[in-house]
Amino acid sequence: MTEPVLAATALGRRFGGLVAVDDVSLSLAPKTVHAVIGPNGAGKSTLVNLLSGELRPSTGTIRLGALDITDWPSHRVAQHGVARSFQHTNVFGAFSAFENCRLAAQSHHRNFGRWFKPAERYGDWNVAADAALAIVGLAARAGIAAAALSHGERRALEIAMALATHPSVLLLDEPLAGMGPEESAHIVALLKRLAADHAILLVEHDMDAVFALADRLTVMVNGRILASGAPEAIRANAEVQRAYLGTEAVNAL
Repeated sequence: MTEPVLAATALGRRFGGLVAVDDVSLSLAPKTVHAVIGPNGAGKSTLVNLLSGELRPSTGTIRLGALDITDWPSHRVAQHGVARSFQHTNVFGAFSAFENCRLAAQSHHRNFGRWFKPAERYGDWNVAADAALAIVGLAARAGIAAAALSHGERRALEIAMALATHPSVLLLDEPLAGMGPEESAHIVALLKRLAADHAILLVEHDMDAVFALADRLTVMVNGRILASGAPEAIRANAEVQRAYLGTEAVNAL
């Protein structure tokens, strides 16, 4: 079997008396899309925060390849090839799309001496920013302030910012949130292309997109895994239908 790129074992996170993530184990294989679904409050975003180093787990372990990254801070996780997007758009509105991507590329470098010269002096950052914008279809909008972009363009920009760091793993938290059908179709097509070179963990409520993209599905309810497996097995799972999808939703897929 292919070794997982990213794996969590018996992962847990408590906030006082609240258990947000409870004994969750999952693995992310290279060049696949692993979707995590579930109702609001299921612990999906907390799981992403744990995997990205934004939060420290209360229990369990996280491995990135052969590395134990359980207690690593987020910047160290990012420097080792794990990039993420957030549930709510997280871009610098006054900066252009290009500047946002260049800043992301700049943040990935560990040589802090490079921060004492103007960013435009470093060709590798500029090349990374241009390439990322081209991949997501924003090359023609590179000079536009992020605040002036449409909602769908800002979501695409956030993915471009992740790509500018040259990641091997993408953790995407609801990248289709708030989009219309045309914008959603663009992002779905983009993620299909990205899966050819990246391992993607996708948290998403758009079930049409999830079943179009996912190689594997994990369903979370109340912080725990209810079911995990191939999309067709999840679609047919009676417990999943009762707890989350519903019979009518399953029949519509």
